[in-house]
Amino acid sequence: MDFAYSEKVIALQRRLGAFMDEYLYPNEQAVLAELEQGGPWRFSPLIEGFKAKAREAGLWNLFLPDSAYGAGLSNLEYAPLCEMMGRITFAAEVFNCSAPDTGNMEVLARYGSEAQKAQWLVPLLEGRIRSCFAMTEPAVASSDATNIQASIRRDGDEYVIDAHKWFSSGATDPRCKIFILMGKTDPNHPDRHKQQSMILVPLETLGVTVVRPLPVFGFDTLDRVAEVRFEQVRVPAGNMLLGDGRGFEIAQGRLGPGRIHHSMRQIGLAERALELMCRRTQRRVAFGKPIAEQGVTLERIAEARILIEQARLLTLKAAYMMDTVGNKAARAEIAMIKVAAPNMAAKVIDWAIQAHGGAGVTNDVPLAAAYAWARLLRIADGPDEVHRNQIGKLELKKYRPAVQA
Repeated sequence: MDFAYSEKVIALQRRLGAFMDEYLYPNEQAVLAELEQGGPWRFSPLIEGFKAKAREAGLWNLFLPDSAYGAGLSNLEYAPLCEMMGRITFAAEVFNCSAPDTGNMEVLARYGSEAQKAQWLVPLLEGRIRSCFAMTEPAVASSDATNIQASIRRDGDEYVIDAHKWFSSGATDPRCKIFILMGKTDPNHPDRHKQQSMILVPLETLGVTVVRPLPVFGFDTLDRVAEVRFEQVRVPAGNMLLGDGRGFEIAQGRLGPGRIHHSMRQIGLAERALELMCRRTQRRVAFGKPIAEQGVTLERIAEARILIEQARLLTLKAAYMMDTVGNKAARAEIAMIKVAAPNMAAKVIDWAIQAHGGAGVTNDVPLAAAYAWARLLRIADGPDEVHRNQIGKLELKKYRPAVQA
């Protein structure tokens, strides 16, 4: 495995870093203030302006490996760029590389019909609209996706949808125009993994109601998650993705890249937290010397550096395997980073908050929102427990023949 960055990636890193230095870091507090004042139903005009500049600069749609629609980067090449975007909670959106749109664009690019791509993928790629992914439900433990009860029933040339979803990411964004919804088309199919399907539901369809935003630790614009009801919603049969019973197949294709993107951004977030901690502790004096010289601070800084490097190397290995042997063969590595990166980030950010004292829990520094985001990701895209179970089963499988022998 060779994780050295190519000249193309190094050049993109420089351009991306220069863009963030010029536009995003100096305006971070202003954007966060806009988001806080506007609430979950509005977007930031500043971000929209930066998006136009990013597109002009060619820093646009850098994800989508193995696709004619992206920048032609592999997962391994995209990793350091995604990490840089992760340093600011809203930065990925500026480059049209934020969830849930990235995952939804992956789905449309891989599994959408030409008509579906023309209607929804093109405007998403151009940044003219945003989207939502509706999978989780409040009435069942959605960590086991076979529990999902949303009904998708065929009626002539239409499908009729009845569903109650929540933690539907992106639903409150006023630019959101399309849902990708997962539900059951054949609840009696003997194979539980062929009961589910994914279907496109325009937000403005009769019967779709965004009930309320769901604040995450009080941050109501963090991923713009919401509770949504679908009551006798009718959409054309042509809105079905790939075909009836293919929902799990699509989900695996969607969630693998999404999980590694989240992990990459968490590494960037942790790097930012460590940087803020180092700067803060060298400026602040307690008990006659800078906090940075206190033994406990030095230990935490060292441990943070170790944890970040470990998570980065594991993430790069997962990216390398996704590129070389495919997402299915890399499923153990993807599961490992999905557990490792958010837990690492939460710990590093927590230490950074502690080093800032009272300031760390305010919005004067970006650590409280960063911590909320890291904690959410221990649940989103599959909770830690589910991924650990999968890792454990895959590990045991290596030794099963020997045990039987």
